[in-house]
Amino acid sequence: MTASIASLLAGAAHADVTLTILADTNPESVAFFDALTKAYAEKRPDITFDIESRPGGSEGDNMVKTRLATGEMADIFQYNSGSLFQALKPQQTLADLSGLSNAGHIQESFKAVVTAPDGSLRGAPFGPAMGGGIFYNRKIYADLGLEVPKTWSEFIANSEKIKAAGKVAIAQTYGDTWTSQLFVLADFYNVNAVVPNFAKDYTENRAKYATTPAAAKGFEHLEQTGKAGFFNADFGAAKFDDGMRMVATGEAAHYPMLTFGIGNVAQNFAANLPDLGFFAQPGDDAAKNGLTIWMPSALYVPADAENLEEAKTFLDWMISKEACELMAKTVPSGPYLIKDCQLPANIPQAVSDMLPYFETDGRTAPALEFLSPVKGPALEQITVEVGTGIRSAADAAALYDQDVEKQAKQLGLPNW
Repeated sequence: MTASIASLLAGAAHADVTLTILADTNPESVAFFDALTKAYAEKRPDITFDIESRPGGSEGDNMVKTRLATGEMADIFQYNSGSLFQALKPQQTLADLSGLSNAGHIQESFKAVVTAPDGSLRGAPFGPAMGGGIFYNRKIYADLGLEVPKTWSEFIANSEKIKAAGKVAIAQTYGDTWTSQLFVLADFYNVNAVVPNFAKDYTENRAKYATTPAAAKGFEHLEQTGKAGFFNADFGAAKFDDGMRMVATGEAAHYPMLTFGIGNVAQNFAANLPDLGFFAQPGDDAAKNGLTIWMPSALYVPADAENLEEAKTFLDWMISKEACELMAKTVPSGPYLIKDCQLPANIPQAVSDMLPYFETDGRTAPALEFLSPVKGPALEQITVEVGTGIRSAADAAALYDQDVEKQAKQLGLPNW
């Protein structure tokens, strides 16, 4: 069992160690590691950190898997929880964190998405839970007299009015292909509301996107908005940073995205942060309006890490209330999944918009990737094709069903 933080900070002498970390380039991640490593180094002057950046999307996935397979992974790495975590074969590749002294601080909802098949804890939460929905520019809404939509038809009506006013209705950023998936992935609350057994049936190969009308709607929404001419002219080349800039500054009225984008605006366009609002992706029934949520990414330690025990000790401190509240102060962009961890009093408007979904029972549902280990790797390429008009929604849903079949077979799931 890893020694407690208290005992390690009690004055014992330690040999100097450099902990290597592999993390993504999101501004929130950069801000977190800057604050956390500085605070930890004050407690442990013998520890220094060497942080390496990795790309997002499928390129980043491949880098993580390759480095784990070749024994070249950093001492600590940041990666997804949920289905992509399970694809890492965690019992073989990742260190067991069940014995950390602060493991009991992690909320059960997060433990479930970083638990290996043998029941052992393999990851620590890194950052807040996120909503998947639509950022909107509050000034544009006020100027045009628009109300936050509770149904998809209301959202389309708002977008039509925005386009008629000569503004970009929906920012899209296919220069970062992963951003093209949001209309499909963020629609899962609505899928689950109509077909509550979809995740289970999907995992067991008894339900498909192409043959489940509620599930196919995400692809249809993407096709509809692309054909309507709602997107920015440079949507094929624009990137995530551009999308957040556009919706924050009023260059665009909407941007479908995960709420971690709040940190991007806080860092790069702080003066516009009050103008950034957020709402859940609407479905067909206003009475069932709710939010698809993403668990935060996690920090993992490879089973063969060079500095295994020191890496586990750092993660033990990471899941303390102290470290969590340091993260919450650094990036107050959503609820954190460490027990008794409090957000600061002053939070951005978009966070205020998100919290009511979490505070009311039944108004949130985890994204499909947290309920099913099946997530095809080619979704971001397929959704780019739909958004650009290359592929129809119906064809895309069928193609994605084929894509997930490969993944399910690789995972050895029954009934595939």
